[in-house]
Amino acid sequence: MPLSINLTVFKNFFRSGSAGGIILFACVIISLIIANSPLWKDFEALLATPLGYENSSIHLRYSLQLWINDGLMAIFFLMVGLEIKRELVEGELSSVKKAALPILCAVGGACVPAFIYMMLNKGEPTASGWGIPMATDIAFALAIITLLGKRVPASLKIFLAALAIVDDLMAILVIALFYSSDLHYMNLIYAAGIFLILLLFNRMGIKNLLFYLIPGLLIWYFVHHSGIHATIAGVLTAMTVPTNPTATESPLEKLEHMLLKPVNFIIVPLFALSNTNIHFEPVMLEGLLSPLGLGIIAGLVIGKPVGILLASWIGTKTGIGQLPANAKWIHIVGVGLLAGIGFTMSIFIALLSFIDPFLVAEAKFSILVGSILSGTLGYLLLSRTKNRQQFAN
Repeated sequence: MPLSINLTVFKNFFRSGSAGGIILFACVIISLIIANSPLWKDFEALLATPLGYENSSIHLRYSLQLWINDGLMAIFFLMVGLEIKRELVEGELSSVKKAALPILCAVGGACVPAFIYMMLNKGEPTASGWGIPMATDIAFALAIITLLGKRVPASLKIFLAALAIVDDLMAILVIALFYSSDLHYMNLIYAAGIFLILLLFNRMGIKNLLFYLIPGLLIWYFVHHSGIHATIAGVLTAMTVPTNPTATESPLEKLEHMLLKPVNFIIVPLFALSNTNIHFEPVMLEGLLSPLGLGIIAGLVIGKPVGILLASWIGTKTGIGQLPANAKWIHIVGVGLLAGIGFTMSIFIALLSFIDPFLVAEAKFSILVGSILSGTLGYLLLSRTKNRQQFAN
């Protein structure tokens, strides 16, 4: 009986909406502990272990960390791409009325943090990191708002999810346009040719997922060797997978369901485990007050809620959109703070922004501090706003 009860609790945990966020948080803690223990050098050596195969024609031998960041994270971006396409076809982004406010808020929530960072880092060697505070970590943000349960309107979670999905799309475009270099156009042509074939498969009504996933691997290979970050291949492949606005499960929804648990419980936690290994040095505390640290923290903690609140105000006053049902302005501030949890995407962009290991470590530490502050403030604010009529819009 006790074993049965334990198994039931275990299963219920993994079915809960907050499980992915809790596991992700646990991996962050474990990574930080390892990085500041006698094992940290062994752990770095493990991440540097080369894996794969290469010869004169095929180059697929990389470090374990690169396989996680460029390989496994391409699967993460594949799922993000599937979510974006589903929302565009049948979800919260499927009509102008539904999509207007989340899109406007995502733009405001990306531009204001980037502007704050650029102003603080103008003329500095760290100026290239302007994209770091733009991103929102969907897993963490949704995990926290799920923990709030009925203390916030149900519409607020949908609004945050839609906003975060548009935010991710913007981050993907930023990575593709501004964090790619030394382009090899022949590889891009090969990738584009395969992408066109997948679009043709879609038009032909082919629903077998293998017809999309196997060529998708080739797109990944050529994009990876083109100079554009390989994770973009996941998004491109997702855009070709067939879906429909009906209740019948589409290939896209089938693939999304297949990927949900591996991404939330394995891939994103592995990314956190391998990339949050910050070996703390006393100088890092001073770094929080450097242009880099201040730009990231101010961008996430202040820029995100200000940008989202300002965009919401403009959207409602102009009639472009309306606040989520039963939501008050204070709820929008809380959502803005939760959107300031940059973590996964912010660390990802930080890795692309800097070559200097110290700057990378300082950026990671600042992201960690900014994300913790945003998440804590957002949770506390939202948990205390139920039925406060003085905040009614």
